[in-house]
Amino acid sequence: MKTPPIPDNEQERLIALRSLSLLDTEPEERFDRLTRMAKRMFKVPIALVSIVDEDRQWFKSSFGVDVRQTPRDVSFCGHAIVQPETLVIPNALADERFYDNPLVTEDPNIRFYAGTPIKTPSGHAIGTLCLIDKVARVFHPEDVEMLEDMARMVERELAALHLATMDELTGVSNRRGFYLIAEHSLSLCLRHKSKASIAMFDLNKFKQINDEYGHAEGDRVLSLFATELKQFFRESDLVGRLGGDEFAVLLLETSPPVLLEVLEKLNDSIVKLNKKFDRQYQIDYAVGMATFDPQHPKTIHQLVEEADKSMYREKAHMEPR
Repeated sequence: MKTPPIPDNEQERLIALRSLSLLDTEPEERFDRLTRMAKRMFKVPIALVSIVDEDRQWFKSSFGVDVRQTPRDVSFCGHAIVQPETLVIPNALADERFYDNPLVTEDPNIRFYAGTPIKTPSGHAIGTLCLIDKVARVFHPEDVEMLEDMARMVERELAALHLATMDELTGVSNRRGFYLIAEHSLSLCLRHKSKASIAMFDLNKFKQINDEYGHAEGDRVLSLFATELKQFFRESDLVGRLGGDEFAVLLLETSPPVLLEVLEKLNDSIVKLNKKFDRQYQIDYAVGMATFDPQHPKTIHQLVEEADKSMYREKAHMEPR
């Protein structure tokens, strides 16, 4: 048996998965109707919306099986999420990756499998819409196309979950989304004994911009600053708007000296942004920081509070940038 390979972006993938608050939730009709439809259309005994977690595959929706999860190392879906196209196994007994897999040799006695990756709005493959049969069968190109269309329907439902944790104006995580993802991210850091850092930003004289130039211009400043943060930091870093003109960035596997270097480069980038747009005001901010040490772990709320205090100490005596 060949165990599923681990995606190159596994850490980012798991963070994207956890941001949806999907794992270990109750069945929902919006997903169940799609698996029912797939089971009926393709005339298979088993249809699943399977979510690939760190060490298991968990079924958000399932028809034809009694269990809610199986180990990741025996999962077919673990193989499916690492390739862009639909994975089709016409006969598992004739496939060297699966012929001795316990899901083939024992219940549910898989012979046929077809799984299309389902992705988050950020493009991370978190699982599949899959079909399983106990007999070998042929899966035609038009069948693949139909399954992929249905997988896109699952993705639209995931997008609806994603929107609940996003700030509509800036396109970064909202307060709820930031705390939710950050909590899961820090649990990964604790498990892997890696450090993380958090930076808190507060825009200076933002009320003055709103008062003098209008709220539309204030919204434009918030969007510009958020866009700059998204483009500047890594894909694995979490950017959030915690409310008003306050932003936070959680940087995984980052120590305080590295964060200080990053913040200096960000300042240079904001200076260039101000010159580029040449407004009568400057986008200016105070920043504070805090560090997560797995040897002395703190909660995300404690880190935000610590970074917030650091930010306001700077704000109290800083000169305009």
